[in-house]
Amino acid sequence: MIDRSKLPNSFAFVVTAGARARQLLAGSTPRVTVGHQKKITVALQEVLTHQVEAIEPEATTGHSEAEAAPADQ
Repeated sequence: MIDRSKLPNSFAFVVTAGARARQLLAGSTPRVTVGHQKKITVALQEVLTHQVEAIEPEATTGHSEAEAAPADQ
């Protein structure tokens, strides 16, 4: 059972674990000791033990729509 009080953001935890589980299913090497556990359980353990972390998306470049759109002539 996961102690939710220790998680700063449950949504980010689930998204990160889901992404890691997809990586494990695609053949990535687990970063924790694995027995006969399912990939999602391994992914949850990796996130809880901080073996993997979410990568924050880069900030936008600051271009407005007017700058990106072609000019009418």
